[in-house]
Amino acid sequence: MAEAILVLNAGSSSLKFSVFRSGGAELELSLRGQTEGLTTTPRFTAQDASGKSLSERVWKEGEPLGQEGAVSHLVDFLRGNLGEHRLVAVGHRVVHGGLEFSEPVRVTPEVIRALEKLVPLAPLHQPHNLAPIRFVFERMPSLAQVACFDTAFHRVQPELAQAFALPEEITDRGVRRYGFHGLSYEYIASALPAVDARAAAGKVVVAHLGNGASMCAMQGGRSMATTMGFTAVDGLPMGTRSGSLDPGVLLYLLDELKMDGRAIETLIYQRSGLLGVSGVSSDMRALLASDAPRAKLAVDLFVYRIGRELGSLAAAMGGLDALVFTAGIGEHAVPVRERVVQNAGWLGVTLDAAANSAGGPRISAAGSRVPAYVIPTNEELMIARHTRRLLAGS
Repeated sequence: MAEAILVLNAGSSSLKFSVFRSGGAELELSLRGQTEGLTTTPRFTAQDASGKSLSERVWKEGEPLGQEGAVSHLVDFLRGNLGEHRLVAVGHRVVHGGLEFSEPVRVTPEVIRALEKLVPLAPLHQPHNLAPIRFVFERMPSLAQVACFDTAFHRVQPELAQAFALPEEITDRGVRRYGFHGLSYEYIASALPAVDARAAAGKVVVAHLGNGASMCAMQGGRSMATTMGFTAVDGLPMGTRSGSLDPGVLLYLLDELKMDGRAIETLIYQRSGLLGVSGVSSDMRALLASDAPRAKLAVDLFVYRIGRELGSLAAAMGGLDALVFTAGIGEHAVPVRERVVQNAGWLGVTLDAAANSAGGPRISAAGSRVPAYVIPTNEELMIARHTRRLLAGS
């Protein structure tokens, strides 16, 4: 009987899953889907590798499932849809690995306890990531689980790139720049050599542009600097997140507007970014289609901040050998890529408009000194690879 690996990506209101067959040299996608609206009106959908719908269920409004209920329904679905494949492990995306976890790890009770201690570093993400791990551990203790961390890829950065200018008694508590989207960047680092081996060995900036957005400077496939810092709200403006703010703004909100910590948290995580600036939507597609002046302003600010961060990351490496776009906006928003590349002309990037409209993979002109590419990311496959590797090691 062939083996299968389940990959889970648990968020605050959704549980995404993928199932990979692990018999051959490379893992093959078998099933994928999600349960969304976990706290409101849950909806489960599943498709095969070709995108054909296999199952759909909608719960009544006001029947929240939570992560545990979503995993329970998924397990029941898999029992009837794995065919000849036997589930051998579950790989999980976990946002924060702190200082301790610099690579994927087999889940044990000790690991779960260590990850629970990191909840204060990612209070809006870590609890949801851990809920399915606990559920599987309690209900199926013999099933191997692997935790893969969004912070791990950046742990090799130079110490200076991870440091804040704060007193030692604070930084010793783990207050430093961690960086996120590491599984996405790790996948791009693994895929880029097949696209451009010379660039992969050199200095590359990868722009992971989606509802959550960040950029990473990589040299020889290793993280050198990234735009996100202590939390996943830092750096670029995002769908609903503010990105970088002068700390004085937060003091102003506390002192002058009398906002408490939870109100500020809601503001910078859920009411800002593209949504906050535009007042229209957090979706780049809606903003690009809108005639509203503030929708244009939101797009302009997004592009401007990408340009500023690109210059900063190139400076951190002392040069630039390639620019890579990935994630939802990076892979699909042709006008955004066009403007970013045009603004990067001073770095030696020249756009091929036709190639950009076609989606690449190369979107820079033949004579461009610095090439630009579009490479779809695949965090789920990266997690499945790590899971299979750790299983083989055990």
